[in-house]
Amino acid sequence: MATPDAAWRDLISSVQASGPKASLAITGGGSGVIGELLRVPGGSRLLIEAQVPYDEQALAAFLGFAPAQASSADTAVAMAIAARVRASRLVPAGTDLVGLGATAALVSDRPRRGEHRYHIAYANSAGVARCTAVFAKGRRDRAGEEDLVARSIVLFLAQACGVAAPSPSSLLDADEPFEEAAVAAPGHIDRLVAGDIQRVTARPDGQTMLSAPLPPVVMPGSFNPVHAGHLSLARVAEEMKQEPVAFEISVTNVDKPALSGETIRHRLTQFAWKAPVELTRAPTFLEKSRLFPKATFVIGADTAERLIAPKYYGNDEDRMHAALEEIGGAGGNFLVAMRIDAAARPRGLRDIQVPARFADLFREIPEHRFRFDISSTELRARQTGTP
Repeated sequence: MATPDAAWRDLISSVQASGPKASLAITGGGSGVIGELLRVPGGSRLLIEAQVPYDEQALAAFLGFAPAQASSADTAVAMAIAARVRASRLVPAGTDLVGLGATAALVSDRPRRGEHRYHIAYANSAGVARCTAVFAKGRRDRAGEEDLVARSIVLFLAQACGVAAPSPSSLLDADEPFEEAAVAAPGHIDRLVAGDIQRVTARPDGQTMLSAPLPPVVMPGSFNPVHAGHLSLARVAEEMKQEPVAFEISVTNVDKPALSGETIRHRLTQFAWKAPVELTRAPTFLEKSRLFPKATFVIGADTAERLIAPKYYGNDEDRMHAALEEIGGAGGNFLVAMRIDAAARPRGLRDIQVPARFADLFREIPEHRFRFDISSTELRARQTGTP
């Protein structure tokens, strides 16, 4: 990027001195803006951090889900929100924060069939805004497009920080399309996916709530898909506990990719007018017990076996004991249903060697009350021909 002139340096200084702290996330092009913001003295007053999740997996890890398309307005918005949420964990509460996300598709070492474009978004205390520009192909080389994206990011960041600055459209030629718009505030599910909140309750009528009463009985699962066994088990659990059951889906998982907002909404349609669903960012039962103290968790025998296996705690038996003690101390306990193992053998709580000190945390659901031998994995295989 060319050395900035005095007016450009003054603009960056004004952004640095404006008050908000900023966190940037950039992919596809425009990363030169990081050096541009730091080249002018005073960058530490503005910048908390700058991430460049360039690789596909790096971007998915940053967002917590794999976007449908890397270079899109939706992805830029998700990056801006995720950057602001991440920044909130790094600074004192009450700090005025701006998250900015930028994604671009620029000149490459092979012909690009699609448009050369950028999408930039910011999230601040007032809301979310985004802009999109489409470049004339062949008008600039890679360095020229990179420079244009980086300067556009500075101008849009200035807007986010309340500093008077030209629109990024001022950097484009008259025949190059530009669009700028406010974005509707992210919904509860989007905030959950971004990590802004830890729990959302989806009611049977489809409405979502942030502070619903805590459910007394929770049945966790991926529910991909929901089947008759899930519904039957929930009914049995309600009869045994004489309390209503809420299903629970964690958007994060210990050994699987995080769920996208689109996937979550699709799975929720299965529960319409049937049951409430707790959506969380709690992949382990220890984390679930912190969200739902005193809850009874309805699980299969295979899950119960993992709960008492040190290998799921880094081969640390003390960690396993500490986790179970915390769950029990919070009033949590487990209803355990029979499952069929890999050798097609029925396996129940009686087949699991629960340490005596934790035996009171587990209660078996009798086989005559519930047994369902087909899993969601098997159902998916039957429906699609793949696991």
